[in-house]
Amino acid sequence: MSFDFDATVVGAGAVGLACGRALSKRGLTVLVLEKEGHIGQGVSSRNSEVIHGGLYYPTGSLKAKFCVEGRRALYAFLESRKIDYRKCGKLVVATEEAEVGRIEAIFDQATTNDVEGLAHLTGAQARALEPALNAHAAILSPESGVFDSHGYMLALQGEIEDAGGAVVVSAPFDGAEPLPGGGFAVRVGGEGAMAVTSRLLVTAPGLSAQAVASMIDGYPSTAVPAGHYGKGVYFRLTGKAPFERLIYPPPIAGALGTHYRKDLGGQGVFGPDLAYVETEDYSVDPAKADAFAHYIRRFWPGLPDGALTPDYAGIRPKLHGPDEPQPDFQLHGREHHGIDGLMALFGIESPGLTSSLAIGEAVAAALTEAA
Repeated sequence: MSFDFDATVVGAGAVGLACGRALSKRGLTVLVLEKEGHIGQGVSSRNSEVIHGGLYYPTGSLKAKFCVEGRRALYAFLESRKIDYRKCGKLVVATEEAEVGRIEAIFDQATTNDVEGLAHLTGAQARALEPALNAHAAILSPESGVFDSHGYMLALQGEIEDAGGAVVVSAPFDGAEPLPGGGFAVRVGGEGAMAVTSRLLVTAPGLSAQAVASMIDGYPSTAVPAGHYGKGVYFRLTGKAPFERLIYPPPIAGALGTHYRKDLGGQGVFGPDLAYVETEDYSVDPAKADAFAHYIRRFWPGLPDGALTPDYAGIRPKLHGPDEPQPDFQLHGREHHGIDGLMALFGIESPGLTSSLAIGEAVAAALTEAA
């Protein structure tokens, strides 16, 4: 049977585009569908644009594997394509003696995860690097950085299109039906509603992962993990950025916590916090500035009064609720849902952006080797 496309990817965020690129590299014709009017309008554009070293994630987890592999591949990709980035390094800071054990555990986990270049720092050594910092002790991760995530996604789109594929925006996924003998009939909504056939199907729509899976005929509802919205807001600093490096306190339950970055424009940004919400609400409550300031002054006592302004918010596609353990990325193939040629991605939150190239390669390898 002939198909309109070898592979269709639902979602043109960083992970969906990386999956499309990886499939294109294998000689497949690829269609990427995006419901919004532009690529990367969801989770991929509402984050910290941080390149994570891979410090925190449990031994043997997909997050640990894909973060380290993806980060190494990402720096090479950005460099070769002249996409803006800054490998500024990260300090994970214990602001008091009681936090030292927590950052030591992070150091041990990062070493197990094969993260390069880690160093223990005393408070004095940390302050020598960042004089405005309050630190009892710290860990230096030189491989961490920040980058232009939109420029990255445009480059991924370009590679898919250069290989003969198509990235179509304002084209919502309206469902798919497995075909007799293999492949899928994929329904595309929007003004140009139509149906296409595709041998393979990848779903990587971020916050819509559960809804998209439910629109695939024959996808067992029991195989769809429960989803939760984890909202985080950011505040921007008025005035000169105080630190060159990323500054991270020890993680909070379910997330890495409110941290500092100097963005590519040279401004200081703090966030995100974590609050579970029921809807996609991207408002930022200015009243949160006081709580942010209190938290920030633990590692930057010199934060001036009134220097924080509301910036933006993001929502993470979490697979755990409050007070539940944070699970791994979930890449669901035939062994999960019983459908040949389908890979459904769930819970691709941080470090999904850093991991995206590695996730794409894993998805493409699983689908093409299975085929």
